[in-house]
Parts: sequence; C-alpha cells; structure tokens
Amino acid sequence: MKSEQLRELSVPTFSSRTAPGASTALDRWALTCIRRMVATARVRFLLWDGVESGPLSTSATPLVGTIVFRNRRALFSWLWDPDLYFGETYMFGAADIRGDLTAVLMEIYRALGRETRRSWWLWQRSNDEHAARENVHRHYDLGNAFYQRWLDREMAYTCAYFPTPGATLEEAQIAKMDRVCRKLALQPGERVLEAGCGWGGLALYMARHYGVTVRALNVSGEQIAYARDRARSEQLDDRVEFIEDDYREVRGQYDVFVSVGMLEHVGAADFPTLGAVIDRSLADRGRGLLHFIGRNRPSPLNPWIRKRIFPGAYPPTLAEVCDHVLAPWDFSVTDVENLRLHYAVTLDHWRTRFESAADDVAAMFDEAFVRAWRLYLAGSQAAFVTGSMQLFQVVFARGRSNAIPWTRFG
Repeated sequence: MKSEQLRELSVPTFSSRTAPGASTALDRWALTCIRRMVATARVRFLLWDGVESGPLSTSATPLVGTIVFRNRRALFSWLWDPDLYFGETYMFGAADIRGDLTAVLMEIYRALGRETRRSWWLWQRSNDEHAARENVHRHYDLGNAFYQRWLDREMAYTCAYFPTPGATLEEAQIAKMDRVCRKLALQPGERVLEAGCGWGGLALYMARHYGVTVRALNVSGEQIAYARDRARSEQLDDRVEFIEDDYREVRGQYDVFVSVGMLEHVGAADFPTLGAVIDRSLADRGRGLLHFIGRNRPSPLNPWIRKRIFPGAYPPTLAEVCDHVLAPWDFSVTDVENLRLHYAVTLDHWRTRFESAADDVAAMFDEAFVRAWRLYLAGSQAAFVTGSMQLFQVVFARGRSNAIPWTRFG
C-alpha cells in the first residue's frame, strides 16, 4: 500500500511555487469573496505579493493566524470548491497557515457555523464488500510501522477516555476499553462478536480481563496479521479468534456485539444490512455497543477527507443509527454517552506524537503525505472542539429482554 500511496502523492495537483507578479484587481476581488465566507474568523488572509484582508469584524481581539496563498490557482480554487481545495492546496504547499494550525481551523469552523450545503454527489452509494475492502485498504493498510510511530502501545486508533485531565494516552485508551466492557457488563464465559477490530487491542483486553471468548472481524490484512501475532505471543489465541472478513459474512450466535470505530465506514446505505447482521448474531438476551464518530445533523463527509483520508466514510447522526440500524429489529437503546471532548484530547496527543515522528513519516512517504495527515489530525481536533463532530457510545439490547444492567456500570 505504501507504494500506491506514494504514486498517488507523487503527482501534485497544486504547485507550491510563489506567483512571480503582483496581484490583480480580480485576485483582490477573489480574496474579498473568500474573506466574506468566514467574516468573523480572527484570521488574516494574505496574497503572494503582500496584499492582505483581515477580519470584517471590528473586534479588537488578537488574530489567531494567517492564511497565505502562494499563487493564483490556489486562490481561485477556494472560490470554486473551498471544502475540497482547502485541503488540496495546503497539502501541496500552495496555501500555508502561519500560527497554530488547530486554532486557525477552529476559527474557520466557528465562522462557518452550521453546514448547509448538500451537494448531491457527496452523498455516497452503498459500500459493497469490494468497496469496503478497498476503502479500508487505502487507510488502514498504510503500514503498521506508520501507525506505530504515533499511536499508543495498544495501537488503539479510536477515541480514548480520560478519567483525569492528567492521564496519559496509554492510560486513557485502557480506560476506554474498560469502560466499554463495564457498559456491556461482560461476564466470564460469554461469547463476544467484535466487528472492525483494528489491531486487536479491545478483543484481547476483553478476553484477558473479563474471561470472555471473542470472534473479531476486520478486512484489513495488516491489522489482522498484527492482531494474530499478538494473540499468540500473549497466549490468548485459544480465546480470541481474529478473522479477515467482512461483517456481512458473520455466522453464529453471540451474547454480545461490539463495534468501536467501524460504523463510520459502513455507510448510511448499508445501515439496514448491519442491523440485520446484529439481529441474526445476537442471542435472545443479547446486548451490544456501538462507538462511532457522528454528527448532530445529517451531512456528507468533507470531500477532501473522503478523497485523501477516509474514502467511503460517513459520520451518522444518532437518529440515523437508531432509525436504520436498531429500531427495525426492535433493539432498545439503554445508554448513550457523548465523548467528543475526550476525542479532542485524544487527537491532541496523536498530533504531538505525529509531529515528533514527522521526519520518519516523510521518509516513509513524502512531505505532501505529512502535510495531509497534519491537516487531517488538526482539523479533526478542531471539529470535536467546536462541536462539528460528535463521538457517541450507544448501548442497546433486545427490546423484550430484561437481562440488561440496572445502572450504566452494572
């Protein structure tokens, strides 16, 4: 996958070269239009020749940062499609940001307010098994060595839970896994199905600390190989089975269903299919947990994120999950928790670690790759801080079952 990613990034869509001449009246008009899109943002816009445009507000609060356009093509691309070309121009150095990247992005998100555009082509079709494998391959099979540079020891690539502000990332990821187990009230000997198991940390944790047996599925070959090696080395391979397969191919009956970080990759069109899989997999007294990135209002994923980072992904609303995954099969929602601020802190840890490894990552890929992931991590943190994105944990059970925890933690 690394070579494929390098080939994709080796042909830049924008030049980082600074325009040689002075800006024109048309350039300055374009700059004014862009400024008006985010009128209240405490950000200065700067053209290649020094022409600038500050906040339209008369507030005396200090600026957070400056966005610099290096050439005319970058400038006018933002007028054409800012959602896509903000990322493209930054990625290839045609636009740059002076100041703290996350702080500037938070200003932009707050100034944009509630998203209203609904371009028809952004609403995705079904992620069939072939598309799902290809999407996962493009993101999660970038190489275990890449992710090991900046994730925690458990290789947990989902929102952590920080029981105290001073908790380390390692402590917070363990706390997240334990919180999931306690919400599910796992009992020794129970059979657990995990859909989308990543590098296997949660499956191994459930088996080791709660005495359950786990069947864990994932379509990422690199992740499954890593998880199997770890299960063997920790002598848990008799209780945890890692399977390289699509969630639609699940067979058997289980006491518990759990999915942490997979639902965003299913796609809204396939929510009923996922619900049917959960329904046929859970025993009569079964229960489950869905942990996923979501939104308050339906909206397609940012086109640049979809193009460069998460192809095929869609962050759903709570209503969409309840209406199309759970309600058709008479599952009752027994607990909902929003951990978006915990995800903001998680991303802050990831960004710090990523920056420490940036030279290594550039050697593995290239500088455009580093800039793309820098923007993705910073933008994600800004989205959770400003409430553009949410992180939901939803616990559910059969509607007729009374075998559910009396309180959140049993």
